[in-house]
Amino acid sequence: MPKHDTAGIIGQSEAMQRVFGVMQRVSSSDSTVLINGETGTGKGLAARAIHRKSRRGAAAFVAINCGAIPENLLESELFGHVRGAFTGATANKVGKFEQAHGGTIFLDEIGDMSADLQVKILRVLEEGEFEPVGGNRTVSVDVRIIAATHRDLEARVGEGLFREDLYYRLYVIPLVLPPLRARGADVALLAGHFLDEFNARSGGAIRGFSEEALGALGRYGWPGNIRELRNLIERLVVLKQSGTVELEDLPVKLREHTEIAPAHAGIALSDDGINLNSAVTEFEKALILQSLEKTKWVKNKAAKLLKLNRTTLVEKIKRYQLETRDTPSNCASNSR
Repeated sequence: MPKHDTAGIIGQSEAMQRVFGVMQRVSSSDSTVLINGETGTGKGLAARAIHRKSRRGAAAFVAINCGAIPENLLESELFGHVRGAFTGATANKVGKFEQAHGGTIFLDEIGDMSADLQVKILRVLEEGEFEPVGGNRTVSVDVRIIAATHRDLEARVGEGLFREDLYYRLYVIPLVLPPLRARGADVALLAGHFLDEFNARSGGAIRGFSEEALGALGRYGWPGNIRELRNLIERLVVLKQSGTVELEDLPVKLREHTEIAPAHAGIALSDDGINLNSAVTEFEKALILQSLEKTKWVKNKAAKLLKLNRTTLVEKIKRYQLETRDTPSNCASNSR
């Protein structure tokens, strides 16, 4: 499968090919997009890529992290304010929505927004207008909204923490970015890309990774996703400077994943209890991964180890978004 690079988003896994397909289709429209994904999966890059390929690509792309700005300042950042609107407002200020006129505004972590601001965002979506803080002048804007969150907005609607009407206005085109642990085929690709980047930036001369080091990178769970991988490669380039990255160069937590532990290892019932459904799911995923690794990702052999029909195993691999190793030998093996 060929390498795919869209505005800095790199991937060749099946999961990312599906993402690229959705991005390509939504770029030609003006529809609102809601990007969901864990922290560090590249939601900002995806939003920028959609903007660049849209008819608004030559206009402004304005991003704001709704979870990083204090509540009392966020409204002014979004909609601007007039002089004297509050203490410290010594001059009129143009907000992000007005700056993005004709282009795209990216509302990152919109799930952290207060109920009052949610009402005003809903009005912009429905009517394309708002009033700056402290003003009585209505401002009309033509903007495309791309929103993102790592939260489950549908669950927050059920908890009364997010407006249902705003949720459905945002949920026009959903785009889910997979975590790095579900993009097994991309880990080595991304590691190589970041290695080239930091070699060039810092004058490093690291040639690549040993087979053992790459194996450890591929088996690690990456809770911090692509951001964690990028930071690790930067650290390796700065500290090692030359040669090949070996297993012993990696942090202990990655080296501990060099052997796949039994699927039941580490499962314990604490005093607070355990989510049985989640535990069973993780147990099943671990067993499937073990069987695939043991058989070099040949699905027929893995299915026999698990005493499953091959079709059942394929369905579970798709459900859990587990990726095969994209090597020439496996392309033939996986077709069996």
